[in-house]
Amino acid sequence: MLDRSRKFVRLISLFALIITLTCYGGMQSAPAQAGRPTSAQSGTLPPGVEKVASVEGFTEYRLPNGLRVLLFPEPTKPTITVNMTYQVGSASENYGETGMAHLLEHLMFKGSPKHTNIAQELTEHGARPNGTTSTDRTNYFETFQANDTNLDWALDLEADRMVNSFIAKKDLDSEMTVVRNEFEMGENSPTNVLLERILSAAYLWHNYGKSTIGARSDIENVPIERLQAFYRMFYQPDNAVLVVAGKIDEPKTLSLIVGKFGSIPKPARVLPKIYTVEPTQDGERAVTLRRVGDTQAAIAVYHIPSGLHTDYAAINILTDILGDTPSGRLYKALVETKKASSVDAGTIGARYPGVAVFIMEVREGNSLEEARDILLETVEKAAAKPFTSEELERARTAELKNIDLVLNDTERIGLALSSPIATGDWRLFFLNRDRLKAVKLEDVQRVAAAYLKPSNRTLGLFYPTKAPDRSEIPPTPDVASIVKDYKGAEAASVGEAFDPSNANIESRTHRFSLPSGLKVALLSKKTRGSTVMAQVRLHFGAEESLRNLNVTANAAGSMLMRGTAKHTRQQISDALDRLKARVSVSGSSAGANASVETQRNNLDEVLKLVAEMLREPSFPESEFEILRQEWLADLDQQRSDPQARAIKETQRHMYPYPKGHVRYNATLEEDTEEVKGLKLDAVRKFYKDFYGGSNMEVSLVGDFDENAVSNLIKQLFGDWKSPHAFARVPSLYFDVPAINRTIQIPDKSNAVYSSAENFAIRDEDPDYPAMVLGDYMMGGGFLNSRLATRVRQKDGLSYNIYTVFIADSWDKVGVLGIGAIMAPQNTTKVESAIQEEYNRALKDGFTPEEIASAKSGFLLSRQVSRAQDASLCSKLVNYLYLGRTLAWDAEFEKKIQALTSEQIVTAMRKYFDPKKVTIIKAGDFEKVK
Repeated sequence: MLDRSRKFVRLISLFALIITLTCYGGMQSAPAQAGRPTSAQSGTLPPGVEKVASVEGFTEYRLPNGLRVLLFPEPTKPTITVNMTYQVGSASENYGETGMAHLLEHLMFKGSPKHTNIAQELTEHGARPNGTTSTDRTNYFETFQANDTNLDWALDLEADRMVNSFIAKKDLDSEMTVVRNEFEMGENSPTNVLLERILSAAYLWHNYGKSTIGARSDIENVPIERLQAFYRMFYQPDNAVLVVAGKIDEPKTLSLIVGKFGSIPKPARVLPKIYTVEPTQDGERAVTLRRVGDTQAAIAVYHIPSGLHTDYAAINILTDILGDTPSGRLYKALVETKKASSVDAGTIGARYPGVAVFIMEVREGNSLEEARDILLETVEKAAAKPFTSEELERARTAELKNIDLVLNDTERIGLALSSPIATGDWRLFFLNRDRLKAVKLEDVQRVAAAYLKPSNRTLGLFYPTKAPDRSEIPPTPDVASIVKDYKGAEAASVGEAFDPSNANIESRTHRFSLPSGLKVALLSKKTRGSTVMAQVRLHFGAEESLRNLNVTANAAGSMLMRGTAKHTRQQISDALDRLKARVSVSGSSAGANASVETQRNNLDEVLKLVAEMLREPSFPESEFEILRQEWLADLDQQRSDPQARAIKETQRHMYPYPKGHVRYNATLEEDTEEVKGLKLDAVRKFYKDFYGGSNMEVSLVGDFDENAVSNLIKQLFGDWKSPHAFARVPSLYFDVPAINRTIQIPDKSNAVYSSAENFAIRDEDPDYPAMVLGDYMMGGGFLNSRLATRVRQKDGLSYNIYTVFIADSWDKVGVLGIGAIMAPQNTTKVESAIQEEYNRALKDGFTPEEIASAKSGFLLSRQVSRAQDASLCSKLVNYLYLGRTLAWDAEFEKKIQALTSEQIVTAMRKYFDPKKVTIIKAGDFEKVK
């Protein structure tokens, strides 16, 4: 499970800047039951509204103006997600307009007549918002606390900016440089750029060959008139799908939507149709990229049918079989043989024919050409080696598990529907799941033979051939005929309407301790899909006993999921997929952690497997060698990564613990040498000397039987004793001198700013609440903080700027950190703007309106966080260690609510001194000179 999850994250991060671009890092209702339609579904619809279809709790309506509305009432969490998807993306851009769909997405946050400061409103309502652009769609979403006021506001916002957004020249002038900075961020990753180049070679004519971020020249020069025309053409109700999911009253919400959107007229224009069809590829294509970096990479892509085609499900299974870690054929052929440090595979596809992608990374010193040949041999001769039922079922189980877990989370499913909407219809989400269930071995064999051919490949080289063997891509099917009679499966079970207030959580939480030292916190409640979250924390060692053992400790923790006395790494992965569980087990010199997401009926078996990984790891030698190679490759990559280098240098200066200390910040070179010299015997010895349950906490939140779980925890961990006593290693305050240092990293378009100042403060101190709220106003919220408003919104210098204030719960150790990315030539401007904004705050303070808005947004965001079971579970387990309850949170929030401007400014002046701030900048500054 862990490696499959890493695979997904790695692919998404790689494709993000090419395929999907992000704009920025209660009401009571009864659940709709199968066979029991709500009043909105039973015929009493608003005039002119048509019910289109119902599938597994989701119901689609269509307004007279063409707007499609998808409602999903789900009372489990006290939140609502509003997601507006427009069926337009970078595939609809014309010559000179690349990146325009994404640029327009940014401008949609600049305001409309009724909502002139969208960023401010989002923060005031405690929303978790964003917008994303892809090849075939753009979406805008907000998740917020469920109540009539918030829902009315969110729907009014989306209705107004649908047709009334300013899309003004002044906003384009400032936001263009922000988007250009985002473009530069993508240019920092050689692998990201390599995939961009490959896709541009794979597609001769279709816009799927152009990255969604666009060409730099188009970003810089697109006329505002073309953006406005693009907006008027595509941002209309007949080209949009509105999803509202969460704690809603369906009839009431539908009526509210009609009131907000019904008056928008159906446009008279005809939407342009994309009629360009990519011709059949007639020979191998090659791309070579030469840039600064430390890890070699190769990517091969092959054309495949549209996401609408029946072959698409079998192709997804095929890429899993080939690219999965650790069961995949590529992993066994390349990683286990040490020819490559990592491999991956996936598909890029939507409404039109896409590609299957196969990726590998190879450490410097190893032969890229040899690894390339093995990759191509494994992929293109896959059909010659018959696939097995075990391979098919493992891949199918993993795919279906991820779908089930998405369906069990209202926010995730509300957002996940944007992709099938882009492909043509939201019901494709469920139809694709059913198609995955129906895939047979012969289907996988057939698609491998049909599409994984040399003549259908784009790689880094070109080889002519006298006898082309081409892959004919089937035409895109008609989506209406595909989904016309589709009914779907039974909707997932619903949970209770849970109040996430501090008082209610505290009243529902049961805590107890065992004689062994184990502490437990349990919060049982009904959840959608009977999901349950669990957290396990171990503490071990002491300052002296842990000396010089950082790397060894990290290795021991990283080996916990790679094999036990009873199960291999592959068997663990298969078991977690079968149990529909997301599990992460890891450790370091600070202790060990396990996080679990599963379902009620699988909880016992999952917890037993987690206990087995913690108590009976086998430390197989083959896995240890793979781990070392992965670790070294990661360290290699960090050498040319401006962000990694800036953060590393900041930490080393701010926390100068002596070498050997458990908190020592090693250099990349020191870490590399230690990893190279690390021995498996030392790792096994560390586990034997330190791991035990005498200082352990366990928390669970979700649908479970409290008595049964309590007994199981006692059975699994009650007799586990630690070999040695645990003594918390104190954190030290360092009054370090301020420095301003530049790290030169060649051939990087994007630079990184990192600054910090240490404080002698802990979270129990009287000034702590004032410092927290002051930091929130300076660098928190959604684009309306002091720094975001100045550096991003006004000056257009940075895509991402943030602050973070942390104070320890045990020791008087705190830090204020500030981070930003920018073009190297804008570094001085960013640095000056940050200093000016802090000087202004220290001199003039904050307005009453600013403080009131910050209090509201900050407190609402905490409530939204408590409504997320995973976040709540982590808080409960952390509080067991700290000896706290949520009464601490309630008191803290009272202090926040009572803060005055004078208290905030006094605290900031007391602790923050601009002259003591350490600043580290990393990037290619010589190129600018």
